[in-house]
Amino acid sequence: MTYEMAVICSFLFLGVCFGLVTFTHRHLFSEGPDKAQDADPDSLLESRFMWVMVCTWLWPIMVFTGINSAWILSKRRKKIQKSPDPY
Repeated sequence: MTYEMAVICSFLFLGVCFGLVTFTHRHLFSEGPDKAQDADPDSLLESRFMWVMVCTWLWPIMVFTGINSAWILSKRRKKIQKSPDPY
């Protein structure tokens, strides 16, 4: 196996692992910090497979969007903690 082939296989393997690990938190990478309530629970296998396929090729971009969502959520938490309760 050549070096280039090893790099490509490593990239794809990391993408598959990333997709499997982040499936339950996929709303942070695609829709923003709000979780969609209309998800179909019957298509769990199909949606997991689709998420893994997308992450296999796009996991570096997904990492950056996940970091951005985590940053937005932390700013919201800090803002909520700082603001006094209006009631």
